[in-house]
Amino acid sequence: MTTLHILNAAPTQTTQLSSCLRVLSASDGIVLCGEAVQALRGGSVAAQQLFSAEREYRLYALQEDVLARAIDTQGLPVTLLDYPAFVALCVDYSRVNSWT
Repeated sequence: MTTLHILNAAPTQTTQLSSCLRVLSASDGIVLCGEAVQALRGGSVAAQQLFSAEREYRLYALQEDVLARAIDTQGLPVTLLDYPAFVALCVDYSRVNSWT
């Protein structure tokens, strides 16, 4: 059973990311939205956590939030989503877990 994990808080403010990575399965996906997209900043501890995870998973981020924070995602293994694609993605997974 696949789970889509939705994170919305800044990685420096909560333990959402580390908690999510502990329960992540290989076929799961993570969507970063709101301040959680800060995890994509190059050289950050959160980016190191995301990209050094031993399990395979799919990583997504809301494009609007990435652009609003001027984060360069070029070369990163992340798929940027608009809102309709985000909704469609939620339907593709068996479960959706929002880390709030």
